[in-house]
Amino acid sequence: MAFDNKLLEVLACPVCKGKLVLNDEKDKLICRFDRLAYDIKDGIPVLIESKATVMTLDEVDATR
Repeated sequence: MAFDNKLLEVLACPVCKGKLVLNDEKDKLICRFDRLAYDIKDGIPVLIESKATVMTLDEVDATR
């Protein structure tokens, strides 16, 4: 099941309520402000802070 890009219009980071962006592989949602990556499992984003992956500044910059 693929992630529906229209969801990006309504989804927000659960930590800062900021905008999320889809990574190039389309398997993670990225919050650039908090440097968190949220996995997408079976087309469903897992927006739980404790399950998020912390990203380095270089990784965040690569998503631009």
